This record gives sequence, structure tokens and C-alpha cells, in this order.
Amino acid sequence: MMLVYRPSGLSTRRLLLSFLFVAAWDAGSGQVHYSVPEEAKHGTFVGRIAQDLGLKLAELVPRLFRIASKGRGDFLEVNLQNGILFVNSRIDREELCGRSAECSIHLEVIVEQPLQVFHVEVEVKDINDNRPVFSTSEQKLSILESQPLDSRFPLEGASDPDIGENAMLTYGLSSNEFFTLDIINKKDKGKLPVLVLSKLLDREENPQLRLLLTATDGGKPELTGSVTLLILVLDANDNAPVFDQTVYEVKMYENSANQTLVIWLNASDADEGINKEVIYSFSSLVPPTIRRKFLINERTGEVRINDAIDFEDSNTYEIHVDVTDKGNLPMVGHCTILVEILDENDNSPEVVVTSLALPVREDAQVGTVISLISVSDRDSGANGQVTCSLTPESPFKLVPTFKNYYSLVLDSVLDRESVANYEVVVTARDGGSPSLSATASVSVEVADVNDNAPAFAQPEYTVFVKENNPPGCHIFTVSARDADAQENALVSYSLVERRVGERALSSYVSVHAESGKVYALQPLDHEELELLQFQVSARDAGVPPLGSSVTLQVFVLDENDNAPALLPPGSGGGPSALSQVVSRSVEAGHVVAKVRAVDADSGYNAWLSYELQLAAGGASSPFRVGLYTGEISTTRALDEADAPRQRLLVLVKDHGEPALTATATVLLSLEDSGQAPKASSRAFSGAAGAETALVDVNVYLIIAICAVSSLLVLTLLLYTALRCSAPPSEGACGPLKPRLVSSSAVGSWSFSQQKQQRVCSGEGPPKTDLIAFSPSLPPCPQPEVEVEEQSIGGNHSIKVGYCFFIVMLCCVNILFYPVFPPQIYFLRYLYLLSKECIFL
Repeated sequence: MMLVYRPSGLSTRRLLLSFLFVAAWDAGSGQVHYSVPEEAKHGTFVGRIAQDLGLKLAELVPRLFRIASKGRGDFLEVNLQNGILFVNSRIDREELCGRSAECSIHLEVIVEQPLQVFHVEVEVKDINDNRPVFSTSEQKLSILESQPLDSRFPLEGASDPDIGENAMLTYGLSSNEFFTLDIINKKDKGKLPVLVLSKLLDREENPQLRLLLTATDGGKPELTGSVTLLILVLDANDNAPVFDQTVYEVKMYENSANQTLVIWLNASDADEGINKEVIYSFSSLVPPTIRRKFLINERTGEVRINDAIDFEDSNTYEIHVDVTDKGNLPMVGHCTILVEILDENDNSPEVVVTSLALPVREDAQVGTVISLISVSDRDSGANGQVTCSLTPESPFKLVPTFKNYYSLVLDSVLDRESVANYEVVVTARDGGSPSLSATASVSVEVADVNDNAPAFAQPEYTVFVKENNPPGCHIFTVSARDADAQENALVSYSLVERRVGERALSSYVSVHAESGKVYALQPLDHEELELLQFQVSARDAGVPPLGSSVTLQVFVLDENDNAPALLPPGSGGGPSALSQVVSRSVEAGHVVAKVRAVDADSGYNAWLSYELQLAAGGASSPFRVGLYTGEISTTRALDEADAPRQRLLVLVKDHGEPALTATATVLLSLEDSGQAPKASSRAFSGAAGAETALVDVNVYLIIAICAVSSLLVLTLLLYTALRCSAPPSEGACGPLKPRLVSSSAVGSWSFSQQKQQRVCSGEGPPKTDLIAFSPSLPPCPQPEVEVEEQSIGGNHSIKVGYCFFIVMLCCVNILFYPVFPPQIYFLRYLYLLSKECIFL
């Protein structure tokens, strides 16, 4: 490899100007020259570029060492560890520069802190990697047998994309007795092989000949190409037409109009008559591209332009023309027209802008390189010399770096709040007459600095959501605005995680990171959660990110989703039955039973009303039920005409929309006043057949029931005596909370707990608009046996007796299965037994 450093006078002046304009920018203006052969392998050493430019290896990365080349791809690359310039990809000189004598890759090396620009020229050396090629694999020649000795027949030469010695071709002909090979040296156009007749042909002996024409280039090692010459020997005509000269040279300007005369050919034939008349035509060697651009008059020999002629496409044309006489066996004469195209200023300059640092931060320092600009003109000479200028007035300037390369540099401080975007126009003008120009617009956007946090319209939002919402429903949308631009204004939302009871907030709600939509992940239950308060955070995408948060208060509104529940609860959700013995001697308005029910909802959804359904057949009943109390009382005095068994259906309904109901069955047994029982009991009945079984009960059943009842009375008496003899003390259950009774014009409600719902609106402070009462049992750890029974307590012996009593009831229930349905009473007693045994 060869290293050359050539400072020029222009570079020296440019360096002095750089010191005058920007004291802090130390720009290099010398040129480093390397050379590398084409087709070099990847990683081939080109030069120690860092050392040759006077740069230290340790400062290559901090100073953002980089290279740029105009339209040359990434053929070369620099190893930042050792500062070596090496081959990065395949370099084909013929593809890169065509047949140009000089082929170089111009690199612009840029380093910063301070900014320096170096220019490196890498010359691509040609190697002999292309063999000579003929346009066809076989050339046909028609030659008369009467053709005189030393007759010459031009052949199509081979082409070699290489240059210099590698493209210098020599020709050879296969051994034969009829032809020799002569070479015509065209002026700066290479060599043209010509076939010379050295022995007269005899068509009767040799109607055709096959020869091999070989072309060899001057490279080392030598490469060859060959073509087959098929010579057809013709009989007849003695003289072939002859042109005035073998080669014609013509010069003309590009962009000449169609039908412009290029040359007027003239050929003569020594024969007489029809053999003397000739026809002009393009040779079969002329490619289609030339045939489209030129046309020839076959009668007069005029060659004219037929299509646009562009110097930049091709500056020379080689046209082979044949002239053929009209004899029975036509003879052909040949000539070559070399057309040289002269350049005109018909191409405007081209401007290529390579952006390096766009957008530009508003805090960028003066001297920052914004972009690289290269200009070019396809014309040659003065028509291809280009100068550049920048308009309109802006905080930027153009600094020439090397030949037709410029840098757009920041010349003053930027202020995004004043101007957020600049549109500057680079004008390139050539030196032709008249001159042509081209412009390129460079849009310089001023990048914002992240100095504004996202802001919500208000610090708190109140949201009302009905319970039992579908999972994943959209309940609210939060929106925050960021005054910054681009990614600094890109806001993402997230939940501020916390615990809600024993569960994470993210199990209740989620927020979409981009849209800010808040979703309920599961159905909300007013009875479980009345108010859900949480925060949503908004954070922008700046570096560092800025954020803010907003508080959401989600009130879960109650819906009528709980039906009234009867006390004690029925089995499997079916209707409950209450059995009561009533004396016929009671007066009108006497309360004989009471249906109790509770509703887990609140407000009007928990306000219960009771009504008595008419019996089958529409018969009037001597009983009524309190609309809001559930108390069943007589409407008149009972008499003997009333059926001894009264079955009442009480419909319990709440005030929700739609209303939910439950049905309670009340069985009343009417007895004469002398037979009125001293105590009442309640039992569940699962079917209408139980009433018939009570009528037909046998003596054994009555005896068993009396025995069990006696045992119960004895147990209660013993328990009362022990309780009275024991010193007073608080039991496991403290004193019960007094029940709250809410009176109204239509009745009263009785509940054991009060729950107050706060409804908030956006027009003022929270107001207590509605007081809802949630029913509950006293907070006693022991269960209740009946609706109004006392909690079971006492010492260990009393509990053992009580358990024994329950076992007896279970046995009686099993023995008398036809009378007492075991699925009702047996399970009830077993439940009570298991709970009492736990307390033992």
C-alpha cells in the first residue's frame, strides 16, 4: 500500500478561513491518499488512517470518529480499536467507475470535540479479472469465390471491461490455408481485427469454412476469449462496393434535433448494370441501442439522428455500415463511422443532503454540524463546476470542506420557544453559460427538552359505578396533557398499587397505558365494597421522565341483586314453613304469628313489604299480614266454620326495580280454647302430605313426643336452677346491642345493625341522603336454634344433657319417617349437635 499526503494551496486557504470564522473548530484540510486493488477480500488492510491523520487511538470513540462517502456504499470501514482502514465489502472497479481511467473512493472523516473534517482518497487499482468477450458466439461472413486475393473482411472485435494493459487485446486466428489476420489500430479506440484472403476460394471444394478467432488481453495472467467464424463461400459477383474511406470520424453536439444529418456516405462499385446499384444498411454488428438512435437511408446513404443524443449517457458511438450491390450474388462493402458527442450545459447541479444530527436540541452548542451536503453536475469542464449558497437568513451557515462537499453548521444559539422549525434552502449553481441551478430544502427541527410534567385537568375525580358490572367494562377515562413535544409529551398511565383489604388494587381495576381508560376487572359488589379510592399515575417518555398523579373515588351503587331471606333460612332456597297452634277463642286483631325476613341490599332495595296471597278458589281468609311488620293477625273472631287447618302463603317483596320476592308458608292449627297448648313449636314441612300425617298420627308417636318434651322441660328447669345459683357474670356474648327501630307512617322496621351510605356529588360537600339498615344477627359466637330462642350456654353437664336431647330427637325423627321428613329435621338437629359438641 502507498500513503501520500498532499496539502494544496486551496486547502491551505480553507484552513486559514476556518481559523478566522470558528476559532473553536479545528478543521483539517489535507488529503490522505491510499490505494487498494479491486476484488480485495473483506478485512484487507488499506492504511493506518488514525495514525496518518494524527489522531490518537484512545480519542477515536469519545470524539465520535466516523467516515462518510458519497454514493459509494460501505466498501471501506475503520476499526476504532486500532485505527486501521480496511475493506468492508467487495469492490468491483468496473461496476464502480466503468472504463474511466481513474477510479477513486472519496471519504470524509469527521471527528468532534473539536469538530475536524479530513478528506481521504482511496484509489481502486484495476486487476485482470475480466476476460475478453465477443458479442456473439458465432460470426457469419459471406465471401464470393471470385473474391481477389488480399480482400479484407472486418470482424467484430472483443471487449474487455478492464483498463490499461489488462484491456490491451491481441488477436489470433486458428491455422488455415485461406485466410490471415490483420489488425487495424483505431485512433484511441483499440484494435479492429480484419480477415485477409491469402488464397483464392473454391466453392466447389470448400462451400464453407469454420475458423476460431481468439482475443487475448495484456494482463498477468493472460485471459482469453474466442468466437467461431463461419465463412460461407458464394459464387458470382466479381467486384464488391467500396466506400471512399474505411473509417469516418464525425463530431456533433448532444441534444441535436431528430433528423439531423450525421454523415452522407458514398460507395462505388466497378461492376456494370444491376451489379453496380448498391443498398446501404447497418451491419449486423450494430447493437439495438445504436439502431434506435440513428437511421440510414438505404438508397442515398444518409445517416441521421432518430432519438435523443445525451453526452452523459455516451460520448462516442461506433456504427458499422454495410453496402451491398444488387447482383444475383450480392457483394458487400464495409465501413465504420466513429461519432464523437460534444458536451452542452444541459444538466442542472444535483444536491444531496445527508442529515447527521436532526432534530437539533435547543441547547446545542454553536459549531454543531447539522448535516453534510454534497453537490455534483453531470456536465464536464466549466459546465460541471458548482458553487453553493444558503437562504434565507437563519442561525446556520455553510462551511466548504472538500471539493464539492459542504457542512451545514450551527452559527448561533437556538430557541425552540421562538422558532420550532427552520426551512433553509441550499442553492447550487454551475459555471455554464447560461448557468443552471438546483435547490434542496433542509428542514431543521429544534428538539424540545423535557421540562414539563403531565398535568391532569383536576386533582380528583368522582365516579359512580353500578354493582354487578360485567368484567372488563370501561368505567372512566383519565387524561393528562404534557406541554412538551414528541416523546416528551407521550404520556403513559399506570395504577399506584396499594392493598384494598387483603387484595391488591390491581385485582379490582386496571388502566390502559396509552388511552388512560380505566377498566373494572371483576364485578363490583356494593355489599362488599362501597367506595374504592385509588390513584392513577401519568408519566411522560422523556429522559429523565416526569410524572404526576390523580385520585379517583369510585362509588359502587347498589342494585337489587339480593332477594329477601326468611329467618330461619329455608333449605335449598325454597319456601319456608311456620307451624303455629291458634286458639279459636282469640279476638279480632290478635297476632298469631310473625314472618321475619332480611335483605342484604340497602336503601329501597332492602325495604321489605309483606302480603297475604289468596287461597285456591278465592275463599276469604280470617287472617291478614302487616304490610311492613310481617305480623299475622286475625281479621275477625274465629268460629267453628273455619277449617281446623289453615295454610297461608306470605309473599315477602322488596322495593327494588325489578322487585325480588320470597314466599313463606305458615301452617295454623285451630284448637278449642280448652285444648290450647301451653307452648308452641315450629317445624319445617316440605310437602302437603305432612298435614294429613299429623291427623293420622298414632299413639306411639304421641307417647314418644311427650317423652322427648318432658326431657326437654326437665333439662331447661335444671339449667335455670344452675344459672340462678351461679354468681352473675358476663357470658361469652356481651350484652346485645339494642335493636334500632325506624318508624314511619306505614309501619316500622326492626334491625340489629345500622349502615350509613354516603353519596357524594360534584356540586357540594357529601350529604347523608339515605340511611340503609342491613339486617344481621347478634354478634354471638353461639348459634340460635329458633328465630327467638336463647343462646345455649352453661356448664359442661348442661351441654351434655342438651346434646343427649338432640340425639333423642334425631332418633325419633328416623323412627317416624312417614310423619317427619328427615331431610328437614334430621339435618337441622345434626347441625346443632355438631356445633354444641365443638364447645364441649
